[in-house]
Amino acid sequence: MKKFDRKLILEDGSEYCGYGFGSNDEKVTEIVFNTSPVGYPEIISDPSYTYQTVVMAYPLIGNYGITEEDFETRTPTIGGLAVRDYNDLPSNFRSRYTLSEIMEKYRIPGIYGIDTRKLVRSIRDLGSRKALLTAVDTSLQDGLQRLNTFEIPKDAVALVSRKKIEQYPVLNGQYRVAAIDCGMKQNIVRSLNQRGCNVTVFPWDTSAREIERWEPDGIFLSNGPGNPTDVQPVIELVKELRGKYPVFGICLGHQIISLAYGARTYKLKYGHRGGNHPVKNLLTGRIEITSQNHSYAVDAESLADTSLKVTHLNLLDQTVEGVACEEDKVFCVQYHPESAPGPQDSGYLFEKFIETMEGTRRGKKN
Repeated sequence: MKKFDRKLILEDGSEYCGYGFGSNDEKVTEIVFNTSPVGYPEIISDPSYTYQTVVMAYPLIGNYGITEEDFETRTPTIGGLAVRDYNDLPSNFRSRYTLSEIMEKYRIPGIYGIDTRKLVRSIRDLGSRKALLTAVDTSLQDGLQRLNTFEIPKDAVALVSRKKIEQYPVLNGQYRVAAIDCGMKQNIVRSLNQRGCNVTVFPWDTSAREIERWEPDGIFLSNGPGNPTDVQPVIELVKELRGKYPVFGICLGHQIISLAYGARTYKLKYGHRGGNHPVKNLLTGRIEITSQNHSYAVDAESLADTSLKVTHLNLLDQTVEGVACEEDKVFCVQYHPESAPGPQDSGYLFEKFIETMEGTRRGKKN
C-alpha cells in the first residue's frame, strides 16, 4: 500500500493523512467545504477562495480534467484543495491539463485519500478554522504552533483585484457598465457582455471621481474574498455614488452595499458554498436554487435602521440574501446569478440591472 505523504492539521488538533497532488507547498489557510458535484475548474480559479483550502464534499474530483478557458481569473489564488478520490487520467475532449498539473503550475497544494465526509461534518459542527497542509512527518506539536502564531492576511481583495483599468466592449454595445473588481469572476463580464453591456473593470481602490469621469450607465460591485469591513475604500465609493447611478452588487458587493447604508455584517459558522441553496424572492414569492460562496452575511436586525429593504431570504437558515433601495436604484444579492456551472434561476437579475439602467437613461432624457 502506498504510504501517506501529506496531511492536514487543524486548530482543534485533528489530523487527516493522505496523499499529495498539485504543489508541494506548505500553507496555513482557513478550511471550508463546497457541496458542488461539478465545477472544480471554476472553484480553483474563483478569487473568493483566496487564503482558503476547499474540501470537496463530492468524492470524485479531476475526472474531466482542466481547460483554462473555463477559469474565472487569469491567476488562481485558492489556498489549497482536499478531496476523497483524485482522478489523474481525465476523460474529456476539451481537457488540456490534469487538475494536478494546473495546481502545480499555480503553486496550489492538494491532498487526497482523506475522509472528506468526516472533515465536512467537523467543519459543519465546529466551524471554519485554520488548517495546515504539510508533509506527513510534521509533528502535531509543530503544526499547532504554526497555526497558533499565523494570522490569515486581510489584504485578500487588494491581492486579487486588477491593478489597472481593463475594458471588455461588445459589438453594438448599448450600456456602459463600470465594474468594481474586488475579486470578480470572469463569467460576470461574460454575462454583462451577452446583454449588450460594454464593461470597464476598475481596480478595487479606484476613486469615485475616476468612475464618474467614464460616465457609466450603471455601477456593478463584484464578488471577492475576505471580510467586507476590510475594503473600506469600496464602502466609501458606494456612499459617494449611490443615487447617482443604478448599482448592482453580488456576494461581497452585497455586503459592501449593506455596510455603506449603515447595516452590519457577521461571520457565518461555516459559510455557504455550493450550488444547492434555496432562496425565496420576497417580491415574487418564487424559490430560486442558487449557487453561493461566502463566509459573511448581513445582519437582518441592523437593516431596520437603513433605507434598504430585504428582498431575498435563505430558506435553510433565514439569512439575508438580497436587499434593495428603490429610491437610489440600488439592489444586490448574496448569491451568484452568473455562476457557471450552476443553477440558471437567477439570471433575471442581470435583466433587472439592464432595465434599471434603461429607465434611468430615459428619465434623464425627459
